[in-house]
Parts: sequence; structure tokens; C-alpha cells
Amino acid sequence: MPDRAPQPVDRQLPTDEARDLISLVRDIAQREIAPKAAEEEDAGHFPREVLTLLSESGLLGLPYDSEYGGGDQPYEVYLQVLEELAAARLTVGLGVSVHTLACHALANYGTKQQQVEHLPDMLGGGLLGAYCLSEPASGSDAASLRTKAVREGDEWVITGTKAWITHGGIADFYTVLARTGGEGARGITAFLVPGDAEGLSAAVPEKKMGMKGSPTAQIHFDEVRTPDDRRIGDEGQGFAIALSALDSGRLGIAACAIGVAQAALDEAVAYATGRQQFGRPIADFQGLRFMLADMATQIEAGRALYLAAARLRDAGRPFAKQAAMAKLHCTDTAMKVTTDAVQVLGGYGYTADFPAERFMREAKVLQIVEGTNQIQRMVIARHLAGPESR
Repeated sequence: MPDRAPQPVDRQLPTDEARDLISLVRDIAQREIAPKAAEEEDAGHFPREVLTLLSESGLLGLPYDSEYGGGDQPYEVYLQVLEELAAARLTVGLGVSVHTLACHALANYGTKQQQVEHLPDMLGGGLLGAYCLSEPASGSDAASLRTKAVREGDEWVITGTKAWITHGGIADFYTVLARTGGEGARGITAFLVPGDAEGLSAAVPEKKMGMKGSPTAQIHFDEVRTPDDRRIGDEGQGFAIALSALDSGRLGIAACAIGVAQAALDEAVAYATGRQQFGRPIADFQGLRFMLADMATQIEAGRALYLAAARLRDAGRPFAKQAAMAKLHCTDTAMKVTTDAVQVLGGYGYTADFPAERFMREAKVLQIVEGTNQIQRMVIARHLAGPESR
């Protein structure tokens, strides 16, 4: 089969700086990420060296203030960077998205002193973050979390277990949501906990069907003492901070999903135009041509949807409904496109010799993380029809 290299996505970018940024990301993706993706995923290797390179290149704090080491980039640019990274390897794209999510609370709700003290290392100093909201018994119902933080003088003592934590056990800092008051959303507060805090430990990473290079683990807090100057925002404000972060984080997942889908489409097109059957390329057959056309159309629609939501965010307008729509559509698209890519490759698509099966396994988790797609439908419906009757 001929070597048919995929054409780069033709992006609409707002500035020359953004175009240069995408060129830098593509160069790193092609040289440092994509060539080792399959081997390292199979081995379960987390590419910390790549995340360090991204930090050194200014790519771990793109949507944040340059005063603290960020990139001052609008979300519409940051998300397209995520898409490029995820297309090369989802472990890297999702890793950047989760790190950005972990920085959100301090960057948007921290005091000036907290930001000066911590953000430069978080955004450009080589540190890696994790976000601790979910628990073994509270996933979609995050407001029912049970991890407690009890005040003792100028410290908080945190006790409990967090679950499904990306970068669990390897993160340098954790943004932690814990209960400091009564039941429900108003009793939750946010904290910034260093990864080497005494009493903090990680369970054995989960054995997953995909993204084996990205560690996901429970994090245990056994009377972890955290000074009050690491509390983010007011007491009881934590759940509002978490929801704000998730609205933005859902756009990150949407962009990653389109990256995976684009990679799967590129693989399917390359195979279909090179594979010969009945004396001609299988891309000549209408059934496959229509599949490829549908895959490409859904990807373009998803990209337009997440960018439209990002532009609302950049303009300071409400975007929660559009973020939920983007997360829902883009991740469902990724699942459909990767499944179709396996079908296009036929028996080869079901083998690890080609990346299509890896893309399909990876796409599944994107329908689950940062709010399942059933939760996204609930969010969208509430914007349309109001809260559910009790």
C-alpha cells in the first residue's frame, strides 16, 4: 500500500502567534509523541518527559495569565492545541487537559499571594497536576462527596478517598474538593495539596481497556494536614469552583475526542486508498466512500461545536450549555468514527498492528470522564426546560 500521509487540519486561527503555536505543537507531536505512542501505550509507560518538554515549551499553561507563566491564549487556540496533541496520543492530550483543569481553581479563585507563590511552578515550572473530585461512591452525584476536611487552628485535616484520578500517584499537586460543612453542595471547599504531603498515598493504578499509559488511581488522604493558606476560595465555595472548572474541562475533553476521531479518519483514509481488492482501491467502492464522508462530516461538525463554545467563553458569555453539547457530540462522534475506522480496516483493524483498535478503546473513556454523556444530556435539558420536578 502507498504511504499516504494525512493532510494537516486546515485551522482558522485568530493570530499569527496562534499559527506559529500550532506549528510548534505539530512539530513536537510528529517528532516526540506519535512515533512512540503505540509502543509506550502497550507498555503502560507514562511520558513524563514529554509533559516536561511541553512545560518547557510553554504549553502547559496556555489559557492562563502570562504574569504567572501562562500563555495568554484564548480557549479557541488552547483547545486546538489539545486536539493536535490528542491526535498524536490521547494520554498526552488528556494529560494536558487534566493539568489545565487542576490549575483552574487557583488561577481563577486564588488570592494574589497564592497565585504569585504557586502558579509559576504549576504553569511553567515542570509540575504536573491532578484533580480530585470523584469518589468511590460519588461520581455523577459529586455533591454527595464524603472526603472531609476538619479545621484545627490554622490547618485543615483531610481524610477520605478520591477515585478515578488521572495522574494519581505521579502528580506534583492535587486540587482537592472536601466537605468542610453540612450535606450538599454548599458544604464543600477546595484545597491545593502537594503531592508529597504526609498521609497522602495512591492505590495501585486501575487496569483499563485503553489509555494504559495514563495512570488512573484512587488517592487516599489519611489525616493530611493542609495549611489554611492552601484553601482556595471561601469555605463552602468549592462546589461552585468545581462546576466552573468542569464547564471548561468538558471543552478540553471535546477537543481531545475530535483529535482521536481525526487520527482514526486519517488512518481509515490511508488504508482505504492503499488497500486493493477486486483490482482497485477499496476507497473506490461507494459503501466505503460514504462511510469516510460521514466520518469527516461528523468531525467537522464537532470541531465547529467546541470552537463555538470556546468563543463564547473567550467573550465572557455563558457557555455551560454549549460546553455540555460539545462534550456530548464530540465524544459520541469519536466513538462512532473510531468504530467505523476499525470496520474500514476489516480484520487488520481488529489487530494491534494498526492503531485503529487503540483509537476505539481510547474513545470509549471520553464518553465517561468529566461527566458521563447521560449527565451532559441532563445539563442541556435543564437549560432548555428548567430543573427537574422533585
